[in-house]
Amino acid sequence: MPIYEYECTSCKHRVEVTQKVNDPPLKKCDRCGKKLNRVFSASGLMFKGSGWYVTDYSQKMKSKEDKKPEAEKKKEPAPTAPKSDSSSKSDSSSKK
Repeated sequence: MPIYEYECTSCKHRVEVTQKVNDPPLKKCDRCGKKLNRVFSASGLMFKGSGWYVTDYSQKMKSKEDKKPEAEKKKEPAPTAPKSDSSSKSDSSSKK
């Protein structure tokens, strides 16, 4: 059943009500008894089951990318090893 949100025109009190689609809308505010208006708000929507992008198609796209040859995949350059300073080695050996 959908959840409908109403707002009082007088006191601005908001109410969320679970109603059937065929139920008549609420008319009076519980607090002050004035007129209520139905408010349109964002709803949480989740698609479940097969045939949706999240459950089927995104998995297919991932598996296609995994099967690509290494030459087609983007490779990051290998990190370079820091160069050792030969002068510091010779300085330490000459001090002995």
